[in-house]
Amino acid sequence: MKRKRTGFTIVELLAALGIIALMVGLLIPALNVVRNKAKEVKQKAQFMTISLALTAFMNDYGDYPGSDWPLGSDYCGTQKLTEALLGWDLLGFHPKSDFRSNGYNDSGEFIYNTTDPVFFDQRKGPYLELATTSAFKLGNISAFDPGLYNNPAPLAPNTFVLCDVFGKKSIRLANGKTVKAGTPILYYRANTSGKTIHEIYNVLDNDALVDIKQRADGKNHPLADAGNQYQYFYAYIMDPKITARPWPYRPDSYILISAGTDGLYGTGDDICNFGN
Repeated sequence: MKRKRTGFTIVELLAALGIIALMVGLLIPALNVVRNKAKEVKQKAQFMTISLALTAFMNDYGDYPGSDWPLGSDYCGTQKLTEALLGWDLLGFHPKSDFRSNGYNDSGEFIYNTTDPVFFDQRKGPYLELATTSAFKLGNISAFDPGLYNNPAPLAPNTFVLCDVFGKKSIRLANGKTVKAGTPILYYRANTSGKTIHEIYNVLDNDALVDIKQRADGKNHPLADAGNQYQYFYAYIMDPKITARPWPYRPDSYILISAGTDGLYGTGDDICNFGN
């Protein structure tokens, strides 16, 4: 008498494995979409927090922090945003600041001297909660003072920048802990007296930072494209609802740009505080 066969044949097993592989193949992209959507929501929430902090800064000082990047300067828009909201050394903003990369003001005072109790007591903020804020040194100073980029020239490496929530780079801190750092958030303050889109926002405010990121990635960033940079930027920030003349979003305040999931400035997955 023959025994009744139990279990799977090789063919049945391979078919089952094939079905499982197909289901996993369909599931992983869906999970990635959900994960990316969650990051987008988190990024928009970060922008809302920054906006509240900038409002508090404006209430204290009458205007938003500047974002200009003068020719030959080593301090651009994003660095100035970070100093305004957190302080040059992340210990609060000094009202006598002239936004210099070395912590001095135009009078030659080292206003961020932590050993001077008078200067230290004059500080405001920080306007953001440091524990939940993604701020990193722009350059690698040493193994004990790590930063985002090995070569951030022409910008000052020993300065901080606010980064988005899309962690693209692993940084090992001095305490041995490894954290994920996002891409620096671009900040442009509006010139409210400007009469044209080019006068209201200046593409050069963060040009050096975008170029540094492009060099580090070895990939093209549309906002760093030397041939089409100006044309692309102003088309990028233009409000399509206004047709009488080219006009930017948020002409009365500022714009913020995150490079999004791909870490490239100017691509379709960017998250901004304007538009849809």
